[in-house]
Amino acid sequence: MRHLFSRDNGDLLAQLAWARALVAFDFDGTLAPIVAARDDAWMRPRTRELFARLCELYPCAVISGRSRRDVAERLLGAKVRHVVGNHGLEPGGHLPRFEAEIARARALLTASLAGVGGVDLEDKRYSIALHYRRARAKRDARAAILAAVAALPVETRVILGKLVVNVVPAAAPNKGDALLELRRQERADTALYVGDDVTDEDVFELDQPGRLLTARIGASRTSAAAYFLRDQAEIDLLLLTLVRLREQSPRT
Repeated sequence: MRHLFSRDNGDLLAQLAWARALVAFDFDGTLAPIVAARDDAWMRPRTRELFARLCELYPCAVISGRSRRDVAERLLGAKVRHVVGNHGLEPGGHLPRFEAEIARARALLTASLAGVGGVDLEDKRYSIALHYRRARAKRDARAAILAAVAALPVETRVILGKLVVNVVPAAAPNKGDALLELRRQERADTALYVGDDVTDEDVFELDQPGRLLTARIGASRTSAAAYFLRDQAEIDLLLLTLVRLREQSPRT
């Protein structure tokens, strides 16, 4: 994994700006800083300004673990071409089926985790997020959550995050599936995806030489992302660079 803004990578973003490219981001921890209370997650004013301009120059997407409605409200009018929620499944096919599966899982998890302190079940209609940030004994809370999920009679997929266990229907598409579909819809030659968490590895792990540029917020020895940004604040530099390069290209 290499720093995206190292001298050796000087042409990467320039090539992207001159190409027919889709530009996609996760939201929490990527466009917006990680915060203690999920309802407080918003882009900084400068990020919001740059992102709005970016969306005028490129076809852009936000692919988030939040519900589609939730994340769309946090984009504050930016002309984002595609907003995808629930880890890649919303919007999409089979939503009534996924909703029924999650409703059943929610009822069972609510009952089985009722005695575990500090666990907050977030119902996102088509998926569930079990937050344990407030738990005093976080390791024990995480173990209890995983045991409860493993005991469910419905098939699910677990996506681990930062002090959260995400539960999605086993047959649901993931963020990687969503990114490939959006790139196809846009007839884009290439795409850039930036994320920050285990939930983004479904994109990072795609084998798409020359057709997908992946970057992670923060370096990681275990991530499949090809490049990294040093921290979430560096997203502003990325947005600014992409804007300036596109403004200089023949497309504008």
